[in-house]
Amino acid sequence: MNSQILLIEDDTAIASSLERVLAAEGWIVTHAARGDDGLALAQQQTFDLVLTDFKLPGIGGLEIVRRLHAVRPRLPIVLMTAHGTTETAIEAIKFGAYDYLLKPFDMSELIELVGKALTAYRLMTEPVDLGVAEAVGHAAIIGQSRVMQAIYKEIGRIAAKPVNVLIRGETGTGKELIARAIYQHSDRAQAPFVAVNCAAIPETLLESELFGHERGAFTGADMRRIGRFEQAHTGTLFLDEIGDLTPNTQVKLLRVLQEHSLQRLGGKETVAADVRVIAATHRNLEVMMRDRLFREDLFYRLNVVTVMLPPLRERREDVPDLVRYFLRRYGAELGTSEPSIQTEALELLRAQPWPGNVRELENTVRKILLHARGYTISVEHVRTALASPANAGAAGSGPPPNLIGDLLAAAQRGEREDVYAEVISATERELLARTIELADGNQARAARWLGISRLTLREKLRQYSLHPAQDTGG
Repeated sequence: MNSQILLIEDDTAIASSLERVLAAEGWIVTHAARGDDGLALAQQQTFDLVLTDFKLPGIGGLEIVRRLHAVRPRLPIVLMTAHGTTETAIEAIKFGAYDYLLKPFDMSELIELVGKALTAYRLMTEPVDLGVAEAVGHAAIIGQSRVMQAIYKEIGRIAAKPVNVLIRGETGTGKELIARAIYQHSDRAQAPFVAVNCAAIPETLLESELFGHERGAFTGADMRRIGRFEQAHTGTLFLDEIGDLTPNTQVKLLRVLQEHSLQRLGGKETVAADVRVIAATHRNLEVMMRDRLFREDLFYRLNVVTVMLPPLRERREDVPDLVRYFLRRYGAELGTSEPSIQTEALELLRAQPWPGNVRELENTVRKILLHARGYTISVEHVRTALASPANAGAAGSGPPPNLIGDLLAAAQRGEREDVYAEVISATERELLARTIELADGNQARAARWLGISRLTLREKLRQYSLHPAQDTGG
C-alpha cells in the first residue's frame, strides 16, 4: 500500500511543487493550507507522515508537532523552516518531530528524508508475527523448529524487561525482525523505534549520526543536528552491525550507556538519553575483544541478554514454511495467487546450504515466482532460479568465473572487440544486484552505500532490468 502523507503548507506554489514531487515517488499526498485544518485532518485520518511548514495561518508548525506527538507519538513529523528559525526547529524535535528541513532545500534532500521517515514509521508500526503467519501484508518471523520456539519464548521473557539486548547471528538470519518484535512487545512500544546500520554510515559521519553535533563542530557543520539517540529518547535504538564501530565511537557509546546522557559533537550541553539499546552483529565479538578491536566493557553493557539466531542450514525443517510464506507474500505483490509447489522442488530448496540464510531464500523465491509465472513450481523452476547470477552472488562467487577467459578467447578468434565493456557491465550488474538485495530493495540506502546518486542508481537498475522489491528510502 502506498504511503499517505499530509502536507501542511500555505504557499500555493510551493505546495503544488511538493505535491508533484512526492506523488512522483508513488506517495499519496493530502494538502491543507492552514495549520488548524492540517491538525484536524491528522487527528481524524490515518497518515504515515506529516510534512508541515513552520509559519502557517491558524496554528504554527511547532504547535502542530506538540499536539500531534501527544496523541500519536510514533507518527513522523518533518518540519520545513527558514534558516532564521533553526533553534525553534530544534525545539520541535524536542517536542517529538522526526527531523526538519531548512529552506531553501533540494528536492532530492526532501525525498531522502521523507523516505527515511516513512521507513522508520514502517519499522515501528508494521506488525512482526511470530511463527507461521497466514497474513501476507506484513513481516513475520517464520519457523516452528525447536530452536525458533526457544527464541519466541526468549522474546516474550525479555521484551518487557528494561535491559539492553544483543542479537547475534549470520547475515540474513533476521536480526532486525527480532529487534522489532522485542520493541513491539515492550513497554516502550508507543515510543520511537530508531534503527541505525553502523556499517552503512561512513566513519566520519557515524558519531554525528548517533550523537548529533553543534554548528561549527567540524567542517561543513553549518547548523545544529539532532542525533539518533535524541530521536529515540524514551524509546528504543536498534544498532545493527555493532561490530563495525570504530574504537573512538565505542568509547562514546559506552559513556552514553553508562550515564544515560550525551553531549553533541562540539557541544557542552548535557542531553538526556533515556534509550533502550538493542544491538546486533554477525561478527565474533569474543575474537574482536581478544584482538583489542572491541571493548570488553562495551560488550558487557550491550550483552545483558543475548539472542542467538541460528543459520538456516541448522533449521532446515523451517524451509518449507518459509517458502510457502514468501510464495504467498510475493505472489500477492506480483498479482498472482500462491502457486502450488512440487514436493521434489521443495526438497531441493530444503537441501541448499543457504549461505545468505533467510534473505537469500527470500530472494530466490521471488525469482522462482517470475520463472513459474503462476504455474505449479517444478524442480526446473527452482534450478533456474538457483543458477541465476544474483544467487551466485549471494554465495560470493561474483560474475561467472569463466567470463573473462571466454571473452578473451572470442576476441583472439576475431569474434568480438568489446571485452572491456562486457566485463565492466557484468561486474557492475553483479554489484548492483547484490547491493540492492542487501539493502532489501531500498534504493536510497543502496545509493548511499555505493556513493552514487539515487537518480544514477535508478538508471542503472533500469539498464540492467533489476527491479528491487521496495523503495521507501532510508
